[in-house]
Amino acid sequence: MTMKLRQLNPDLQSYCKISSVIDCEHPEIIALAHQLAKNQSSELSIAKLCFEWVRDNIKHSLDYKLNPVTCIASDVLKNKTGYCYAKAHLLAALLRANGIPAGLCYQRLSISGSGAPYCLHGLNAVYLQNFGWYRIDPRGNKENIDAQFIPPIEKLAFKTIDKLEIDFSEIWPEPLPIVVETLLNNHSYQDVYHNLPD
Repeated sequence: MTMKLRQLNPDLQSYCKISSVIDCEHPEIIALAHQLAKNQSSELSIAKLCFEWVRDNIKHSLDYKLNPVTCIASDVLKNKTGYCYAKAHLLAALLRANGIPAGLCYQRLSISGSGAPYCLHGLNAVYLQNFGWYRIDPRGNKENIDAQFIPPIEKLAFKTIDKLEIDFSEIWPEPLPIVVETLLNNHSYQDVYHNLPD
């Protein structure tokens, strides 16, 4: 199987690239991407199905107390678990494998919800022809978290409330190095939790 390609604005090319973390050319990622896109007639429906699949089928490592720690998109798919960052890597890979530009976004959030300490939270942005960039959060829903795909309305897992929380506007084609280092250098979900990037 090969990845679907389409003519893109040069500014979007970097959001469709294959990389060591967003390994969208991996056979299992291509197979799932094409399975999700099968019988779909629009990029909107394909993007929604990719988002919902990652949100609902990949278990958040901390929520479910699961190892191993994953980072590379194909490892997230293989192990069916990952922190928010890793789930975002997989979603970016599935979207790119379907020829849909996808990037990575971050928020700085209070870990407890009430002040320090803080950490980065990872999510995605997808470029939709009828809407432009649209942010989505595949971290996984649970009580008080209800992330949805309903463009142009943005319905993320978290809102920034405290004055030291930040909703970063950048859309990155590749994950931040501090995020990759955290996931590669910690070997259990507990270790990651105690060393969350900020």
